[in-house]
Amino acid sequence: MNNFLQKLQSSIYRFSYGRHGRDDFSKFLIISGLVIFLIYEIFEIHFLYPLSLALMFYSLFRILSKNHTKRYQENQVFLFYKGKFDKKFALQKRMWNERKTHRFFKCPKCKTVVRLPKGKGKIEITCPKCSNRFIKKT
Repeated sequence: MNNFLQKLQSSIYRFSYGRHGRDDFSKFLIISGLVIFLIYEIFEIHFLYPLSLALMFYSLFRILSKNHTKRYQENQVFLFYKGKFDKKFALQKRMWNERKTHRFFKCPKCKTVVRLPKGKGKIEITCPKCSNRFIKKT
């Protein structure tokens, strides 16, 4: 039995050699496919079933692919957009946590978020990025 398991493990390693493997985008596709499948099972929305299968099969294709450069580029694009989403979500969380002590304003010119303490009255704000000046009430 032990010899069989070693042969099986060896054959799996040989098959996996040169394959792309799991990355963040593949994990996202698998989780998205499973969530969509659960929504399909609960609410019986029939067009979600093929969508969930397509996501899972595409993830499997990516994991087993030998085209490393293409899969790397796809993962980099995914990480770029994920980073933008995470940054925006972190800002919203920070704004919520500091809502009692600080006010957040967007620069009208470059859209940079500026954080100021509450209760200072009407003040002139200078954007640290573009040096634009605007007046707001804290």
